[in-house]
Amino acid sequence: MVIRRCYISDDKVSTQAILYPPATNVIAAALPDPGSVMSGEFGEILTYFYQGTTALPTAAVGLRRWHLKQDRNKAAPYSDVVHLVLPDWPTPSAMDTVLCSEVKAKSTKGKFEPIKKAIEGCETDRTSRLAGTLVWLRERAITGATEGASVAQLSRFIEPAGLPPTIKKFQAVAVVCDSLVAAEAAKAPATPSPDYEVVVISVPKLKATYEAAYTTAMSAVPPAVNPPKLNTK
Repeated sequence: MVIRRCYISDDKVSTQAILYPPATNVIAAALPDPGSVMSGEFGEILTYFYQGTTALPTAAVGLRRWHLKQDRNKAAPYSDVVHLVLPDWPTPSAMDTVLCSEVKAKSTKGKFEPIKKAIEGCETDRTSRLAGTLVWLRERAITGATEGASVAQLSRFIEPAGLPPTIKKFQAVAVVCDSLVAAEAAKAPATPSPDYEVVVISVPKLKATYEAAYTTAMSAVPPAVNPPKLNTK
């Protein structure tokens, strides 16, 4: 259910399944096919929950941008993982923080260097992409398409004039198969950066794990769609 809900809500599955049964067809139309997009977005979703639970979870507002995709087999646009931390909301605070992570996944052997690529993407977030992401998300919120942050909460980080300054924190995250993690972690910068944090998440048998997770998500039908049959005997 958790992964499926990042792409399509229970209510949407229930509503559309009436028009286009069965419900599994509706879910399949939202989730990516096996391949690089599925691998990358599994890493992003894993990071989404990691970031939300390690940074003031009672005050962090997550933005599940995967359900805003126009093409299920293309990567979701803009910054990978964004949370807004608003500890005193609706009162603006000098502690209001936007958390942004660039995520790269590596599930099989190859030349791809996830830490290096995550750092490069993190730099793009810092210099330009996060700003565009927040504006895009606010536009989607105005149309009612987003789940999570409100228009007012997003505007807090877009138009802070006259309010306490906000904080921006960035992470470069590598989600790596456990059999490859030692070799990849050795490639991390020796000196920490003041601008971002490098995070390496090790997942046992990453490829098999994300494929199994999405297989489960494909059949994660809301209970209300398939109510139990009554025994009339």
